[in-house]
Amino acid sequence: MNLSPFQVRIFWMCLGIALIGGLIFFFTAHTPIRNLDSSGTTIVAFGDSLIYGVGATQGHDVISLLSQKIGQPIINKGVSGNTTIDGLARIDQVLAENPKIVILLLGGNDYLRKIPLETTFANLGTIIEKIHAQGSAVLVLGVRGGLLRDTYGSHFEKLADTYQTGFVPNVLDGLIGTPELMADTIHPNDAGYAKMAEKIEPVLTRMLRGN
Repeated sequence: MNLSPFQVRIFWMCLGIALIGGLIFFFTAHTPIRNLDSSGTTIVAFGDSLIYGVGATQGHDVISLLSQKIGQPIINKGVSGNTTIDGLARIDQVLAENPKIVILLLGGNDYLRKIPLETTFANLGTIIEKIHAQGSAVLVLGVRGGLLRDTYGSHFEKLADTYQTGFVPNVLDGLIGTPELMADTIHPNDAGYAKMAEKIEPVLTRMLRGN
């Protein structure tokens, strides 16, 4: 069968679109999340000042807002100033709560204190391994490493993929540098935490549903 030059161009265009679509599907397909069938009985939020809620008024921190959205209590284990090193030191406090899901947000203070990137992500990996060993699922919340260039982004993605966790990239994206959403240069205000909760809730809800 002879095709006209126009038909040949259309064929190659369609083939190219199909290949691009296949590649997009391949690279964006969700990695299965480990331990979604956990027998744990609680949801625990584990992290630093962003989990604790510095900058928010009473009841408007991100964890309180998430709890309201999903209609379930969430135990807040945030400690202002914590690094991943501190997280490792108190992971047993989290495991003692018999969690079904642990929401994990650490790393921002590591960047501020110039802890080597390799140390930060090795510590995060160990924390996740300890949570997984108890049979609990993990939802990793990414943070930005650097103002001009994000040195953390790809490492958080790799962490979530390697350990098969839920993942929300850069939870402060669109907040830092927007005065009406920030209490200070690092911490959101009530409106900012509401934006964070909007990003996290859909992923947490899917995990609670087991998908």
